[in-house]
Amino acid sequence: MYRLWLIFAQTVTVALAILFVLTTLKPSWLPHAQTVVALREASTSPTGEGRATDSYRDAARTALPSVVHIYTTQAVKQQRHPLFDDPIFRHFFGDRQDGPSRRNSGLGSGVIVSDNGYILTNFHVIEAADDIQVSLNDGKTYQARIVGSDPESDLAILQIRATDKLPAITFGQMDNLRVGDVVLAIGNPFGVGQTVTMGIVSALGRSHLGINTFENFIQTDAAINPGNSGGALVDAHGNLVGINTAIYSRTGGNHGIGFAIPVSSARSIMEQIIQNGAVTRGWIGVEAQEITAELAESFGLPDTEGALIAGVVRKSPADQAGIRPGDILLAVNGQMVKDPQVMLDLIADLQPDDKANFRLRRDRTIREIQFKIGKRPALRPDEE
Repeated sequence: MYRLWLIFAQTVTVALAILFVLTTLKPSWLPHAQTVVALREASTSPTGEGRATDSYRDAARTALPSVVHIYTTQAVKQQRHPLFDDPIFRHFFGDRQDGPSRRNSGLGSGVIVSDNGYILTNFHVIEAADDIQVSLNDGKTYQARIVGSDPESDLAILQIRATDKLPAITFGQMDNLRVGDVVLAIGNPFGVGQTVTMGIVSALGRSHLGINTFENFIQTDAAINPGNSGGALVDAHGNLVGINTAIYSRTGGNHGIGFAIPVSSARSIMEQIIQNGAVTRGWIGVEAQEITAELAESFGLPDTEGALIAGVVRKSPADQAGIRPGDILLAVNGQMVKDPQVMLDLIADLQPDDKANFRLRRDRTIREIQFKIGKRPALRPDEE
C-alpha cells in the first residue's frame, strides 16, 4: 500500500512539473479552454502603430508639433489713493509714493506657419502685452516679438528665434472644406496643456456676430475653451483650415458653438503684415445701417436688399463723390450688396486709389457713380 501511494505521488509530481514547463515555455501546445461567449478581437501591432479606421491619430500627430502655447504678462500700476494728496494725511503719515505695479498674466495658443519662426495667433491674445513667451510642444520656451497685428480681424503675427528648424504647419484649402467635414481643434485650454478635441464643420461664412469688424467664420462644435484662442483648427489630414478665435457661451464654457477664422483670410492678412507691417483695406467713408422691413415700408422700397447710408465722413471719397445720407447702396463693381456687412467686406477688398463703380438708389431712382477708393484708417485704441 505504501509503495502504491509513493508511485502515485511521484506520478502527480512529474505531471505537474511537465504542465508547468509547457505552460511557461510552450503554451501553444496546450488545448485552450472554450470561452463562454465567442468574441472578435482586434489584431495588435508589435509597434503599437496599427491604424484604426475611425482614428485621427495621424492628423493629430501631424499638427500637434506646430501648435504652441503663448504666455503673456502686462504691468499694471496701482492707482494712487486720493488720501495721499490730502495735506492733513501727509502731515501725520508723511508722503506716500505710488503703489508698486502688479502684473496681469494671460495665456493662449498659436500656430507655427513657417520654419523661420513666424507664429499666427489672435490679436486679443497678445493685446497690450509687455512680455510674450512661446512654449513649443517639446517644452522649449522662447521670447517672442510682435511683427504686426490687425485688430479688425483679430489676428497677430509673432516671431521667435530658434536654433533648430521649427515644425511649420501645412495650410489646407478652404475650397475643399464643407459642412459636415471632421475637424480637430488644438490648443491650450485653461492652461492644462496641449489638447485635441474633435467635431465637425457646423457652418461656413458666419458673420453678423459682433465679434470682429470683418467676419467670415467657420463654425464648429469641436470644444473650444479659454486658452484655445489662436490655436489651430485642422482637417482630418492635419492641415490648417482655421484659427480658433471665439465661442458662443453664456457661462464662459463650451456649448458646442465655436468660431474660427478661415485659413484663406488668415493667410492673406498674415502676408500683408509680414510684407508691409499692416493690412491695407479700401474705404469710402460712410456709415451704413441695415434696411429693416419697417424702413423699407417707410421709404417705399421693393425689398430690404442694400445698405442704407446713415452718415458720410466729411472730405471722404464718398463725400467728394456726392453720396448723401439716405442713399441706398445696391452694388459695388457689379457685386450685390445684401446688407452693411457685405458692403463693408466688398469695399475693404478694393485697393486704395483704384476706381470702383457704385450703384445706389436715391429718391426711388437708380444712379451709377464711379469714384476713387481711399485707404481705410487704422483702428484707434478707443475703438478696439
